[in-house]
This record gives sequence, structure tokens and C-alpha cells, in this order.
Amino acid sequence: MHVNNRKESEPPEIEKWGWKYHHMGIPTTQQRPNERYIPHLKFYVSGFDKSPYGVEWMRFEEDSPVHELVQRVPHLAFEVNNLDEELAKRDFKILTEPNPPSEGIRVAMIEHNGAPIELMEFEK
Repeated sequence: MHVNNRKESEPPEIEKWGWKYHHMGIPTTQQRPNERYIPHLKFYVSGFDKSPYGVEWMRFEEDSPVHELVQRVPHLAFEVNNLDEELAKRDFKILTEPNPPSEGIRVAMIEHNGAPIELMEFEK
């Protein structure tokens, strides 16, 4: 069995670009305890505030404007220092343009290798 030593191939997003892991979002169709509703995006989130690993559950309404890939496939989220700079200097396939899901934060969704990736910028 071949084992890849990740240290030898640390992703540039973490090592060079300075991205910091924030959470993993998992789509679900089941109602979960302590859901918080995000009305303009028409979905519920839960679990993040109680998860030491940053697991966040996402339950979408049928008419949610959130990109279909995000509604079907789990995503990883990374905190970035400047969202606009990150999007401008890299050739990402953008699924969702920068937007404020809640006060003090801007996010964008990109696609990498068929998976959604969320980039998050917090107000300093």
C-alpha cells in the first residue's frame, strides 16, 4: 500500500497563500437541532458552534438560490485575508460571487476538482 506523505506536498493554499481551515459544510435533508435560518439564501445551518472540528450541517429549501453543487456535495471552507484579491489572482471557477451571508463576513464559492470550496473573509 502506498502512503502519501502530505508534508512533502503541502497544499499551496495553506502553506504559501495563508488560507486557514474554517469548517466543512455538509448538505442534509433532515431537520437538525438548533438550526439557524438564513432567509435571503433560504437555508438552515446547524452544528458548527458545537463542533470542535467545524462540522456544519446545511438544509436547503427547494427554492434556495444557493448553487446546486453546494446543495448536493459537502464543501470545505477556508478563511482568507482578502477575498477579492484571492479571486482576482487565481483562475478559479466561481460558483457564487462574493456576498454577505451574515453581518461581518463575505464569502464566495469556487469549484475545485468537482467539489465546492468556500472562501471566507471576516471583517477585521
